[in-house]
Amino acid sequence: MSALLFDELFTITTLDDKRYDRVSRITATSNTSQDIHLTVDLNTELFPVSLGEVLSVAIAKSLSLQSDALAASSSGWREPKPGERGLADDYDYVMYGTVYKFEEGKNDNIAVYVSFGGLLLCLEGGYKKLASLKQENVYLLIRR
Repeated sequence: MSALLFDELFTITTLDDKRYDRVSRITATSNTSQDIHLTVDLNTELFPVSLGEVLSVAIAKSLSLQSDALAASSSGWREPKPGERGLADDYDYVMYGTVYKFEEGKNDNIAVYVSFGGLLLCLEGGYKKLASLKQENVYLLIRR
């Protein structure tokens, strides 16, 4: 059983860096499924992005690469041991947060909201694509 709950390529469509210092709110549209939209706050001092850039965005319940669900859920957040690889090693930007809200939309669409200690994420799209997300702690993983 994979720790990944969601994995998609997005193209950044807007970039608002005027609200906060070192944080930008970006919106992006899925490259494969045009009905999935992403809005996320990123620390652009740590991970600079630009308009039109393509990002790989994943949401995972664990950073463990083990396929055993019990091992993945019991590992928790900790520094990897020497020589041990984790899911975060394959990404440039990682945040840990909580799925806290779901909203139903039109035509079987939903919006899923995640809080990362003040930085927020909203995923909007078809229920079938976002159904694996539940009210739990998750990792947001982004790479170029």
